[in-house]
Amino acid sequence: MIEPPATDRFLRACRREPVDRTPVWFMRQAGRYLPEYRRARGDLDILETCRHPEVVVELTLQPLRRMPLDAAIVFSDIMVPLRAIGLPVRVAPGTGPVLEEPIRSEADVLRLRPLEPEADEPELLEAIRLLRGELSVPLIGFSGAPFTLASYLVEGSPSRDHARTKALLHGAPDVWAGLMERLATLCVAHLRAQVEAGAQAVQLFDSWVGALDPEDYERAVLPYSREVFRGIADLGVPAIHFGVGTGELLSLMARAGGDVIGVDWRVPLDVAWERVGSDRGVQGNLDPAVCLATWEAVREKALGVLRRAGGRPGHVFNLGHGVLPQTSPETLARLVDLVHEATERPSG
Repeated sequence: MIEPPATDRFLRACRREPVDRTPVWFMRQAGRYLPEYRRARGDLDILETCRHPEVVVELTLQPLRRMPLDAAIVFSDIMVPLRAIGLPVRVAPGTGPVLEEPIRSEADVLRLRPLEPEADEPELLEAIRLLRGELSVPLIGFSGAPFTLASYLVEGSPSRDHARTKALLHGAPDVWAGLMERLATLCVAHLRAQVEAGAQAVQLFDSWVGALDPEDYERAVLPYSREVFRGIADLGVPAIHFGVGTGELLSLMARAGGDVIGVDWRVPLDVAWERVGSDRGVQGNLDPAVCLATWEAVREKALGVLRRAGGRPGHVFNLGHGVLPQTSPETLARLVDLVHEATERPSG
């Protein structure tokens, strides 16, 4: 059993309730920056790793042995449900997700069958059940958002400009709508199954949606992201909605859904919170690259994030994106302690 660093402060913060100190967790907190992670992964690729519940449990727990994080996130990948429904997706070293036969036509869209989690991804659900027996902090489940999943499926591999995705969105709106509808349904099934297995919060990663302008987001993405959040609303768990490069989309993302809106480092936290609205929590938003600098630089920038949060209920401290592989584990551990110490509230 992992000894508890604290309490349910992460869940309370997600609900904008008072907390004794600001909760901290990191996207990619289980990852290549940890030498024990590299040893446990061995030669398995990430999608194969996700098929071994005992390895998933170990990788999820590793960062909590080093630092008093306030939440764990199940070790998985946004491609897991796509592979689970039979798409020949692989994660190429140094490249990322690759699909040899991209989805670009109505016939292609019809290849996407519904996800049946208990039959299609039992390893993930077993890992979550096992983790709930090990953890004393909340466990976060997650999914890629419909747009981000669509971008990988349409492009066939990671893209800087998402040109084919935008071309489909604009040039074949019916095909785009069919693709997004199927992906939204898949996301709902994927998230619901994780919560039913024991996840106590979820995060929807829309990592690449910042490639769109507000008009296109509102028309071609927001309805499907909203469908995902509405599809899990009855479960009663906090939901985080995160994107990268989304400064101009934050108010629309809040409309789409999420109890907490994740913010990258490009927008000051207080400005982002104004755009999101006071009825939502905010997660973020230290630049991950800062963690490669001196401790004095890390400390100054982290305290700046906390000053902008102003002690308001609803702030979850995180990086503006995932932990970089070059990051020192000791730096992250000091950062967790700093946030906790700097935000400690008097008891009583």
